[in-house]
Amino acid sequence: MHKIAIVGGCGHIGLPLGIVLAENKFKTFLYDIDEASVNTVNDSILPHMEEEGEERLKEVIKSKYLLATISPKVLSDCDIVILTIGTPVDEHLNPRTADVFKVIDAILPYIKADQVLIFRSTLFPGTMSLINDYLKTKKCNASLAFCPERIVQGKGLIELVEVPQIISGFDEKSLSVCRQIFGTISKQKPVTLLPLEAELAKLFCNAWRYINFAISNQFFQISEKAGANFFKIYEAVKKDYPRMNDFARAGFASGPCLFKDTMQLSAYSQNTFFLGHSAMLINEGMPSFAIDLLKNRMGGSITGKKIAILGMAFKANNDDVRDSLAFKLRKMLEFFGAEVICHDPYVKHQEKFDFKFVDLPTALKADAAIIGAPHKDYKKVKVPKDFILIDIWGMFNSVS
Repeated sequence: MHKIAIVGGCGHIGLPLGIVLAENKFKTFLYDIDEASVNTVNDSILPHMEEEGEERLKEVIKSKYLLATISPKVLSDCDIVILTIGTPVDEHLNPRTADVFKVIDAILPYIKADQVLIFRSTLFPGTMSLINDYLKTKKCNASLAFCPERIVQGKGLIELVEVPQIISGFDEKSLSVCRQIFGTISKQKPVTLLPLEAELAKLFCNAWRYINFAISNQFFQISEKAGANFFKIYEAVKKDYPRMNDFARAGFASGPCLFKDTMQLSAYSQNTFFLGHSAMLINEGMPSFAIDLLKNRMGGSITGKKIAILGMAFKANNDDVRDSLAFKLRKMLEFFGAEVICHDPYVKHQEKFDFKFVDLPTALKADAAIIGAPHKDYKKVKVPKDFILIDIWGMFNSVS
């Protein structure tokens, strides 16, 4: 069986992939520069939330098919190297491809000609071709493949097995290896595309979801301004009507992927991706709209009021706060003169943030609250009739 190293192996993409590979008897090394995460994983502890992850991590660590390390030398001992590095956009919403090449330069001394390099990250269209040319200038003859991840964060261990994987490569060797690996770990047969097609496919998936959320958020705003209950309408139009199966609920659409990838596609289309830009304006405007709802309930001003945000993660039942719109909401509330307190049952290391986390009973003693992430824990809360709660998610099926 292949020996596999994953660069960025202790992250949200690398770790579930590493666990599933190890479960399938691939000797897998998780290379990561975050020593704390490496030690945590080797102690059989998850550094972030992952459904079914706790027990499955313990089993593969115990079996010795999985090991995390801070040493890049492990890359030389493997015949396959998978890169799961992040690909952010800059302050002008343009892709930062330089980050990818920095990682390539860092690992090149450990890469051999007979290896296969598989990029798993979302990439700006055309980047794989640039990487292929760049490796040739560096006299690196490793085979090159691009197989974008397609998992919902927090459910990677489940979806890696259930969802068909997209594979692409620059030679038959890389494609053959990808078919073997992903054909082994998944119940589904891999789907083969050209590298550029695979890059676009990944961006199309995330941009489609981002636009879909924006449609619902726009409908929510229209309903609220009309004095209608969006969530009653939502339930009515979806009931036994298959053509509305993909109609999303309203709420904050954020996180480390959807917004970023929509903006990457916009940059690639030379800013002619008008649907993507419109979706950004709607989704990024939801914190402001939530505050407008709050102001209306509080007589037009929130200056001097204590406002609680319930949920700081970017989505429900998750501990990841990256690019969460709840943080934007907090800053905007403070701009309007409110004292803001925050609660989240999942977010870790709360003492490291530069704002105040409180327990739930304290949060509910505020003058009002806004649900920032619809964690299941909040469903159990008995909200007094006179308490002002802005619920853009429809957890309680009513906003006003």
